[in-house]
Amino acid sequence: MKNILVIGAAGQIGSELVPYMRKIYGESHVIATYNHTPLPAELMEGGPSAKMDAIDGQAMQEIVSKYNIDAIFNLVAVLSAKGEANPTFSWKINMDTTFNCLEVMKDVKGAVFTPSSIGAFGPTTPQDQTPQDTVMRPTTIYGISKVAGELLADYYHLKFGVDARGLRYPGIISNVTLPGGGTTDYAVEIYYEAIKNKAYTCNLSAGTFLDMMYMPDALRSAVELMEADPAKLVHRNCFNVTAMSFDPEIIAAAIRKHMPDFRLEYKVDPIKQAIANSWPNSMDDSAAVMNGAGNLSLTWIP
Repeated sequence: MKNILVIGAAGQIGSELVPYMRKIYGESHVIATYNHTPLPAELMEGGPSAKMDAIDGQAMQEIVSKYNIDAIFNLVAVLSAKGEANPTFSWKINMDTTFNCLEVMKDVKGAVFTPSSIGAFGPTTPQDQTPQDTVMRPTTIYGISKVAGELLADYYHLKFGVDARGLRYPGIISNVTLPGGGTTDYAVEIYYEAIKNKAYTCNLSAGTFLDMMYMPDALRSAVELMEADPAKLVHRNCFNVTAMSFDPEIIAAAIRKHMPDFRLEYKVDPIKQAIANSWPNSMDDSAAVMNGAGNLSLTWIP
């Protein structure tokens, strides 16, 4: 990758991925785009940026040409719970953006990274150690768009030679930019509320296990995937990646080691709980782990 376009740079992942990659590839080689949500000052001042509507294919084409882009990181998405409130809008944003990225990079035979999610799985998927290749029948518009996005990216790779790759991210724990509208958001919110109020009201029930990952590992896995030898990539769209699985009680117990009077209460959101119940308790990420004798499917080790 020489010149990289990050779409959705103001979001939870983008706000940390841009400075991370600027340190690797150089400030002038990572272009941050935004639309309704302004970029943090650090990103605006730290390298090139542009305002762009990701569902406008012509605007994307112009920026790709202007900066001689050879790789796009597509981080635009309406997340799971927010998507259920407006399925039509969610589908349009998630799918039009993915289509535009692939279509634009088709002409230059460039690369596209589009993260998928544990949301791509559904209630008929094996919930414990969910395999890399398994039943994928999600019950949210977010999950449906992620499965469709994986298939579309595979199609553009096979049909047009686009170097399309992706990861099925679990919930991501970060502290720079809050997530917005996801089912795993509680795993970030709980820390803020612990510091502010020494208490947190969780919208998922005790015993709800979900895969999670710290942001630094999420960033590293994305970059290492895009730098991996394409000849050794068995799965392109997408690899299961994970780091840990826990429920709200486990994370509360960890907080109490530092804040003994922390209180965890529950007010279950039936929509978020139904979504969480349809997702894996834990994922098998062995396809994304280095195998013996240097036989790599992806050079990332959790």
